[in-house]
Amino acid sequence: MAGDKGEIALSKQDLREVAAFAAACAEAVLEVFEADQPDDSRPRDAVGAAWEFARGGERGKSLRDTAWAALRAVKAADTAAAREAARAAMCAAGAAYLHPLAEATQVKHILGAGAHAARAAELVPGHGEGMGAEHLERAVQRATPVVVAVLKRFPAAPGGGGRVGELIRILDGDLRSRTFTE
Repeated sequence: MAGDKGEIALSKQDLREVAAFAAACAEAVLEVFEADQPDDSRPRDAVGAAWEFARGGERGKSLRDTAWAALRAVKAADTAAAREAARAAMCAAGAAYLHPLAEATQVKHILGAGAHAARAAELVPGHGEGMGAEHLERAVQRATPVVVAVLKRFPAAPGGGGRVGELIRILDGDLRSRTFTE
């Protein structure tokens, strides 16, 4: 339930749907990180914690700790693609902490994992922007009606943010124009 004028109504089920979407996006590029750092499970642990929350677990210490650990894994990665994959995992665990604030910056909590995953795919040697576009299309297809409805409660994604910001805005526009048939 929303209280003040600047708040968005978000249920726990809304947050679970957003976390599941983010986890699926990040999971798609875990192998990019693991190819670079095969003995580092931090990004996989973060995605696992996001899935656990999405499937009914509590939003608490495990999510926070694994998100922070995945962020630290970014610094351990040797390649830009692996760093983006770890960021996607961090975003997946952080998606459960979407704030009910009517601010465009909150869109990053919903779409950050998808955008970082797409960027990771682009940065794999030999892939390029076409692979990022494929990841964005898969993200659009995996978004449920609930995820799209939650996204539409917030203002459009903000400007800036380099290539990842651009990918967030592309994904934002694609999802906002998505229609579902019964």
